[in-house]
Amino acid sequence: MDSVSQLVLGASVSLAAMGRRVPLWQAAAVGAVCGTLPDLDVFIDHGDAIRNMTLHRTESHALLWLTLASPLLAWLVAGIVRRGVPWQQWWLAVWLALITHPLLDLMTVYGTQLGLPLTDHPYAVGSIYIIDPLYTLPLLIGVAVALRRGGASGLRWNRAGLALSTGYLAWSLVIQSVAGWQIKQSLAQQQVPDDKVLVTPTAFNTLVWRTVIIDGERYGEAYWSLLSPARPLKISWHPRYPELFAQLKGDWYAERVAWFSHGFYAMREQAGQITIADLRMGEGENYTFTFGLGTPQSPAAHPERLPSSRPSLGRAFSALGERL
Repeated sequence: MDSVSQLVLGASVSLAAMGRRVPLWQAAAVGAVCGTLPDLDVFIDHGDAIRNMTLHRTESHALLWLTLASPLLAWLVAGIVRRGVPWQQWWLAVWLALITHPLLDLMTVYGTQLGLPLTDHPYAVGSIYIIDPLYTLPLLIGVAVALRRGGASGLRWNRAGLALSTGYLAWSLVIQSVAGWQIKQSLAQQQVPDDKVLVTPTAFNTLVWRTVIIDGERYGEAYWSLLSPARPLKISWHPRYPELFAQLKGDWYAERVAWFSHGFYAMREQAGQITIADLRMGEGENYTFTFGLGTPQSPAAHPERLPSSRPSLGRAFSALGERL
């Protein structure tokens, strides 16, 4: 999720865990910092764009490592704050702020390797967009009112915000299941294979859902709306060019993106080189993570991420209105 959501989630769970044992602003500050810490891995340069994408949300998001680090961080917090509160009472707040970060990231489509070191599988539920105001606003309001009012009343507001945001996550799972069922019904009516289908929300909402269908040498893209659930899917088909992947068989970079995207990728020839795109993030033929791989004769030693065009905010909301 976005940095603001992670910051206020960390602050909220820390407030809920610490209660009035320390000033509320201190509990919120500690939670905000701990909730932000895992994403500091974005400042690590692993040498190329594909490694940077696939090694984000790895060790810093692993539940085991965060759990093992939490007692030390709690001890450091107790030493810095010095309010007579033993580190053991900070432990729960610090641990919750740390582990809720990767658990929230898990709900997006990107991929979070929270099972390290036992498994490096990039888990992704994909039921919420990376930025969704309806998730973040209850947390933000709850924390803000708690800090302003203080006391038991403020803590009730914080708990209410936390409950609403968590309920919204549950809603996203339910509506994702409904959307997936409706989409597969429509695909069956159109005699389109449904063995490899991705269903994920569009930007800033959980009302309009985007689906990607992998069908051999092509991939399809369509949109389903909660406000018109019975409307037949209008699928736009695009070539995947799997023969280009075959030409790069054994290339670590191509196979890494294919693995990380769970098979939702497409190849193209562009500007004299082969490119690979992660189809989960973006739309049409413009994808956030598109990389140049060079050619079979001269593969790229350090693949670069290619620029992608994004629609303006106005166009994005206009498209959302049409799809609704």
